[in-house]
Amino acid sequence: MIHVLSGIWALLLGIVLIMLGNGMHFTLIGLRGGIEGFSATELAVVTSGYFMGFLSGARLTPLLIRRVGHVRVFAALGSFMSAGLIAFTLLAEPWAWTILRILIGFCMSGIYVAAESWLNNAATNETRGKVLSAYMIAQTLGIIGAQWLLTLGDAANAALFIGASILVSISFAPILLSVTPAPAVEVARPMTLGKLFTSSPLGTVGIFLLGGVYATQSGMGAVYGTQIGLSAAQISLFVAMLFAGALLFQYPIGWLSDRVDRRQLIFGAALAGGASCALGWLTGGALWPLMAAAFLAGGVTTPLYALFLAYTNDFLSVEEMPAASGGLVFTFGLGAILGPLLTGWTMQVVGPGAFWLVLGATFAAIALYALYRMTQRAIAPVEETESYLGVLPTASTVAVEAAGAWAAEQAEAEAEAVEAERPPA
Repeated sequence: MIHVLSGIWALLLGIVLIMLGNGMHFTLIGLRGGIEGFSATELAVVTSGYFMGFLSGARLTPLLIRRVGHVRVFAALGSFMSAGLIAFTLLAEPWAWTILRILIGFCMSGIYVAAESWLNNAATNETRGKVLSAYMIAQTLGIIGAQWLLTLGDAANAALFIGASILVSISFAPILLSVTPAPAVEVARPMTLGKLFTSSPLGTVGIFLLGGVYATQSGMGAVYGTQIGLSAAQISLFVAMLFAGALLFQYPIGWLSDRVDRRQLIFGAALAGGASCALGWLTGGALWPLMAAAFLAGGVTTPLYALFLAYTNDFLSVEEMPAASGGLVFTFGLGAILGPLLTGWTMQVVGPGAFWLVLGATFAAIALYALYRMTQRAIAPVEETESYLGVLPTASTVAVEAAGAWAAEQAEAEAEAVEAERPPA
């Protein structure tokens, strides 16, 4: 592993710094928005703006890279993002923040595409699984670390926004000064939603619903904390718990994924997520039960994303996987746009507790649909399922396609090993 990291440490360091800045700004929106008197509905629109930009960036950035190259696109998007973070403090209006969030979402999506292309190019067939795992860990640690940085300042002034901008600005230095020649970006045209649904109804519907869950957790968590009266430090801890759980649950769920019916695992994880939301709703704002609920709810969300990707691949040929990956990322993005809008409107009408009610209802819908699909399709033999790899919901199509290719290679190698061990007839 040390040998693998020695060749990609600069990329990973840059990603950690980017995630520190981006993670700070996600929580800052909720904190500063509360100070400015924004309603839950207004902040929901601001939150959805990021995912609108992210979805657009995933489609357009590969075209930009082919026209002007990795380095120019990477540096330009970094500059725009850094400027956008500072601009939040210049005009505290919901419409202005929504435009800035669209811009930042677009930039982050493009940054992911470029960085993941470099990362994938630096990996070999033997090291790709470890490289992608290290990348996902770096992303998660960056988001969690960002919440600690928020405790060092006051969201009421510009200092934290400036700090986030500085982190993003300096993150490009280790990447641009050390990367090897940029690879060509080849992203498959996404599979149509109709064909995707026909191939895997559970994968398509599940990942759409999960998009709403993830966007609500990451974008509306700080809004919820502000509305129930948590301090800035407590809100930072709450958001950190939403992401920390993924580090604990990713490996055991991944281990089980390659050994049991994935639909049962999806059902169980979604049921656990729904139970955690019920706990969050019943806590009455008690701090540590609230943190436990966030840890469990966030902890099952990221593994569920990887589960839906792996389950969908189980019913596709190797040639279809890249296009399906693009379709699933697009479907997830649609859910991520709509989820916060529904949550914000419900919080405006019902109150802060609707944060947990909407999340819980969405988890329940995933669990019930998984249960229904178990009655409609025969189980895929465990030995024929693709290998699981923990891909984060923040990953671009480049990383998802690379993970799918690696999983297919692993599954093929395992099948060949089993065949070689069989005694001759």
